[in-house]
Amino acid sequence: MHRLDIATHLTPLDDDELRDLHVYPDATSAPWVRVNFVSSIDGAVSADGTSAGLGTPADKRLFGVLRELADVILVGAGTVRAENYGGARVTAERSARRRERGQADAPPVAVVTASADIDPTSRLLTDTTVAPLVLTTAAAPDDRKAGLEAAGARVLELGESTVPPSAILDTLHGLGLARVLCEGGPALFGQLLAADAVDELCLTTAPLLVAGRAPRIASSPDAAPKAMRRAHLLGDEDGTLLTRWVRERNG
Repeated sequence: MHRLDIATHLTPLDDDELRDLHVYPDATSAPWVRVNFVSSIDGAVSADGTSAGLGTPADKRLFGVLRELADVILVGAGTVRAENYGGARVTAERSARRRERGQADAPPVAVVTASADIDPTSRLLTDTTVAPLVLTTAAAPDDRKAGLEAAGARVLELGESTVPPSAILDTLHGLGLARVLCEGGPALFGQLLAADAVDELCLTTAPLLVAGRAPRIASSPDAAPKAMRRAHLLGDEDGTLLTRWVRERNG
């Protein structure tokens, strides 16, 4: 056991250093899946039903950096509805850096929904500069899919009645979206874990105790243990801890 001095002796990081700490690896034969979550000290993934109640200045700062680095933001439909998702907002400076890296000005949001149950008048469609991707199934009602397409979404059928993680990643990779940032929710994270598709987790622990009935950051019918390596531990003066955990992957 060792004392982690970085948690008690704080060295300020500028945004360039924060980006360097979270840079994606060089291109691989498959997408690199980064999952980002915030939780309370007692493991709650939300406060009053959304993650916003757990947000701290450090977490919000990292949130923006991770979105800047990603090719695509992957999220489940339940989280889109609960968090009232709109499109990713990227400053002019961040868009310029993205172009220098060969990326689009802003990452699209890719929503996983077997039933295509997304309101075409929601912020996902009306408050965005990039058309969202709706990853759905052949069994989803045709009128829902048609309504989403009419509202500007790109609708992709990835399975008959379910959306397999392998199909999600193959599709994103085929679209040139290899740097994946998954922002939840717990069910989607659990599915990716069960499929052995998670390469890293960025986990912020907010200095709060919440209790209540909020779920954990990942949920699935069966346990799916995956050994991870701590890449770094960051801390803020308000007690926020930000960790990055990485699983080695060949490819």
